[in-house]
Amino acid sequence: MTGDVTEQVVEEAKARGATKMAQVVYFLYLASIIFGITGLIGVIMAYINKGDAPEWVQTHYRYQIRTFWIGLLIALIGAATAAFFIGMLILLGWLIWFIIRCVKGLKQLGQNEPVPDPGTWLW
Repeated sequence: MTGDVTEQVVEEAKARGATKMAQVVYFLYLASIIFGITGLIGVIMAYINKGDAPEWVQTHYRYQIRTFWIGLLIALIGAATAAFFIGMLILLGWLIWFIIRCVKGLKQLGQNEPVPDPGTWLW
């Protein structure tokens, strides 16, 4: 009986730690809007921590990793076409998309819910 309780306490502590780490990644992503490099730090942290987390937190890590790579692609396209008006619209769209994904992920994480479709390109 004591072993079961101890195991449960350890699992709950791991889940809390994984949740906090996923939360840190979302905040690093949001900070990357201003500081840039924090997004790279965040995706590295997501890759490192995704295997040790409970399944529902792993959905957040997958979502975060996809957010980084899809966002990088969109930002590069926007930057490459920034000399034209369309590039500025692409960058504005990327910024809105990026913020919505991070806020949505933080909300679901705060409610201890998995990301319903971590493979989506939208939000």
